[in-house]
Amino acid sequence: MVKVIASSLRKGNVVDKDGKLYVILFAENIHPGKGTPVTQLDMRRISDGVKVSERYRTTEQVERAYVEEREHTFLYADAEGYHFMNPESYDQVAVPESVVGDMAPYLLEGMAVQISQFNGIAIALVLPQRATFEVVETEPTTKGQTASSSYKPAVLSNGVRTLVPPHIAPGTRVVVMTADGAYVERAKD
Repeated sequence: MVKVIASSLRKGNVVDKDGKLYVILFAENIHPGKGTPVTQLDMRRISDGVKVSERYRTTEQVERAYVEEREHTFLYADAEGYHFMNPESYDQVAVPESVVGDMAPYLLEGMAVQISQFNGIAIALVLPQRATFEVVETEPTTKGQTASSSYKPAVLSNGVRTLVPPHIAPGTRVVVMTADGAYVERAKD
């Protein structure tokens, strides 16, 4: 365990609070015009999955636990969870659905992800910022629509709904942000 200032904490870090370990889901540094700057943390207790929200002064000392981060390759999902393989040792790791959460639709077979482990238990994972999916369904373009900022709804091959430009048709491969499913560009492959 290492003491660090609260403002240096990031998503995926593990902190020790009152003898219990928490993984940080969201960290935000708030600097009000008047008053003391604070760090707002949304955390999940590793032992039972309970979510809590905490506020610390940015200069306050917090106990940070050492977390091992390694790149893994996504293999498949089943009733036991999501299975990943360490490309160096070929060890397989099963990550529970509670850790994967709303990132599940963006996992593709063979995708490289960063898994954070504490004492051999997967506690967080980080996907690449972008992923490529095929558009399976979109609404037809309305006559008279211009190319300027008029987007239409589309359903991707992973089941996620997003907005795409009018020239995108079903069967087109597009690049989206894994954080929110937002359209980035047409795939170049």
